[in-house]
Amino acid sequence: MGRILDRYILREVLGSWLTVTAVLLVIQLTYQVARVLERAAENQYPQGVVLELIWLGLLQNLGVVMPIGLLLGVVLAFGRLYHDSEMTAAQACGVGMLRMSVPIWLLAVLVTAFIAWLTLDLAPTATARTLALRAAALQAGQFAPISPGRFRTFGGDAVVYAENVAPDGTLTNVFVERERAGRVEVALARRARHDVSEGGRLHVITLYEGERFEGVPGSPQFRIVRFAEHTIPVQVPDLAEEITSSEALPTRELLRSNDLELRAELHWRFALPVMCIVLTVLAIPLSRLQPRQGRYARVWLAVLVYFLYANLIVTGRVWIARGTLPEALGLWWVHAAVVLFVALLVLGPQWMARHRYRRSAA
Repeated sequence: MGRILDRYILREVLGSWLTVTAVLLVIQLTYQVARVLERAAENQYPQGVVLELIWLGLLQNLGVVMPIGLLLGVVLAFGRLYHDSEMTAAQACGVGMLRMSVPIWLLAVLVTAFIAWLTLDLAPTATARTLALRAAALQAGQFAPISPGRFRTFGGDAVVYAENVAPDGTLTNVFVERERAGRVEVALARRARHDVSEGGRLHVITLYEGERFEGVPGSPQFRIVRFAEHTIPVQVPDLAEEITSSEALPTRELLRSNDLELRAELHWRFALPVMCIVLTVLAIPLSRLQPRQGRYARVWLAVLVYFLYANLIVTGRVWIARGTLPEALGLWWVHAAVVLFVALLVLGPQWMARHRYRRSAA
C-alpha cells in the first residue's frame, strides 16, 4: 500500500510541478523572445543567432523558474488532496505527514541536483556563449554592407538609408541622419559610397551631389548646404565591454577570487539550490488547508513567500557586492529568515489559539 500511495502522491506533485513550470517558462520565453528580437532588429542579427540566443536565455532562467514551480506544484497537489479529503482518509489509515512527504523529498533531491548543475556549470557557460554570440553578431553587423530599402544604424547616433545598391557597391538615393552636439543633420544625396576601416569601428560614408539640412529640433533656425561631395565618418562603439560579465565566469574562478562582486555572484549560484530545498520544506506546511477552505486558498501565500525570498536574495547579493554585508555571512541569513517567517505565519495562529485556550481554562 505504501508504494501505491507514494506513486500516487508523486504523480500528483510531478504533474502540478511540470504544468506550473511549463506555464512560467512560456511567460519567460515570451519576454525573452521580445528582448532578443529587439536586439536583432537594432543590430541586424542573423536568423540562426536569434534562435540560439533564445535557447540560451531559456537555459539561464531555468534555474530561477524551477524552485517556484516546485513550490506551487506541491501546494496545488496537496491542496487538492486536502480539499477532496484524500489526505484525511490517508491519515485515518495511519499514514502520517512525514511518510507522505517521502516522494516529495525524492523529487526535491533530483530537482535540487539538476539546479545545482545548472547554476554552477551550465548557466555560466550559456551566458558566456550568449555574450560571444552578441559580440560576433555586432562585429559581423559592423562589416556588413548597407542593404537597399532598409534603415541601418551606426553607433546609435547615425541612420543611413539607400533606395538601391549597384553591383559595384554604389548607393543611390541615399538618406543620412545623425545628431551632433544637440544639432540634427539630415543629408540627401543621389549616390554614395560606404567604406569600412580594417578594425570595423570606423565607417566612412561619402555622399555625392546632394543637400544637407542642419538645425535644432523645434527651432526655426536652420541652414541648407548643397554639396558635390560630402564625407561623414561614423565611429561605432568598442565591443570589448560587452563581452565582460561576472555571470559568464566559471564557478572555479569565482572560488579563487577575492573580488566582492564575484563573491556575490558565487553566493547567488549556491543560493538557488538551497532555495529549492527550503521551499520544498516550507511547501508542506503551507499547503495544509483548514476545513471548508478552497483548494487554491494557500496559493497566494506561497507566491508571497517566494517573492519575499527572491527579493531578499537579490538584495543580499547587492549588499555583498557593495560591501554592506560581510561576505563571510553570505546569503545563509536569507534562508533562515524565510524559514522563521513561514514558521510564524503557519504556526503562529495555532500558538495563539492554544494560549487563549489555556488562559480561558485558567
